Amino acid sequence: MAARVLLLYITAHSGHYRASHAVEQAIRRLNPRAVVRTVDAFRYFNPILSQLIDRAYMLVIRRVPEIWDFLYDNPEVAQRGRGMQRWVHRYNAPKLRRLLDEFRPTVIACTQAFPCGVVAAYKRAAGLPIPLYAVLTDFIPHQFWLQEAVSAYCVGSEAAQARLEEAGIPRARIHHTGIPIDPVFTDGDAEGEARGLSRALALGLDPQQPTVLLMGGGQGLGPIAQVARALDALPQPLQLVVLTGMNISLRSRLTAVLPQFRRRVVVLGHVPFVHELMSFATLVVTKPGGLTTAEALAKRLPIIIVDPIPGQEVKNTEYLLQRQAAVRAQRWDIVPRLVADLLARPERVAALRRAAGALGRPRSALDIAQRLLQHA
Repeated sequence: MAARVLLLYITAHSGHYRASHAVEQAIRRLNPRAVVRTVDAFRYFNPILSQLIDRAYMLVIRRVPEIWDFLYDNPEVAQRGRGMQRWVHRYNAPKLRRLLDEFRPTVIACTQAFPCGVVAAYKRAAGLPIPLYAVLTDFIPHQFWLQEAVSAYCVGSEAAQARLEEAGIPRARIHHTGIPIDPVFTDGDAEGEARGLSRALALGLDPQQPTVLLMGGGQGLGPIAQVARALDALPQPLQLVVLTGMNISLRSRLTAVLPQFRRRVVVLGHVPFVHELMSFATLVVTKPGGLTTAEALAKRLPIIIVDPIPGQEVKNTEYLLQRQAAVRAQRWDIVPRLVADLLARPERVAALRRAAGALGRPRSALDIAQRLLQHA
C-alpha cells in the first residue's frame, strides 16, 4: 500500500504553507508513488472565520503589535482559553472526520499548532491510531504545541528540543531536523554559487559588487521602502535586490521610483528562486520569520534582523543572536550603519557565515519526509 500523507497548515503564502510545501516536495522526491494532500486547515474547517482571523492578525501586528506580544505564549491567556479551545476542537471534529474518511491518510503532519491541536483532540476522542507529527516552523516552540496525542515533534533547534523536554515530552519523540525548507536548498556550494551567479547576471547585477538582499517575508511587511532608500544613500558600492512578497502595493510603489535610485536596484515580488538569490547575496536584511531565516542559514548568509513581530519573531531573534548567526538593528534607521560596518569588515561577515553554517539544515524537509514515509 502506498504511503498517504496528509499535511495541514494555515494561511496561504505563510511560513506554515511554505513548510508544508517543502515537505510535500521532499516526499515526492523520495517516493514518487506516495499520495500527498496539503490542506489549509483554517479554510477547510472555517472558510469565513479564517478570512476574519487572518485580517485581524495582520491588523494587530501592523497597528498594535503590543497586543500580540501580550497574547503570544501567555500561560494565563492559554489557561483561560482552554474551554474555548476544547469547544473549537469538538466543533471541527466532524469536518476532520470527513477529511480523514475521504483521504484515508497513513500519517498526518501539521506545520501549525491549530490543526495539530484539532487532530490531537480527535485522536484522543476517537482512539485514532494514525501517527501525528508536529512540524515546528520557528526556533522556539510555544505551549499550544504541547499535545499528548502527538506521536513525534520535528524541531528547528536544540533550544526547542530542550524546551519540549522540560515540558515533559520524552526525548525519543523529539527530532532535531531543522525547520523544513524547500529541497532546492540542498544544492552544494559550487552548484549553488553557479546558479546564483546565473540568476544575478539574468537580473543585470554586477558579480563584482556586494549585493544586499532586502526581504519582508511573504506579506512584504516592515519598513522596506525606507530601508531601501537609506541603503541607496550609502557611500560604498553595493547593489540591492528587494523582495516584496505578496505585497503588490509595495512592489508597485518601489517600481515607480526606481529611476530615483542612484545604484542598481531590482524589485521582485513572490519568486520561486530565493535560493539562487541567497547563493549570490552578500547580506540579507529581513524580518526573522522561521522559514526565511532557516533558508538564510542553509545558505550561510549573514542576517541583519529588522522589525521583528512580537512573539515568535522576537523569540527567533533571541535564538539567532545568542548563536551569533545574526545581528539586529533595534530601529530600521540603524540598518544602513550595520550594512556599511559589515561590508567594511570581511572578517565579521566570515564569522557570521560560519555561525550560520553551523545552524543551517539544508536537508531538513528531506529528513522530515523520510521520517513520515517510514512511519507511514
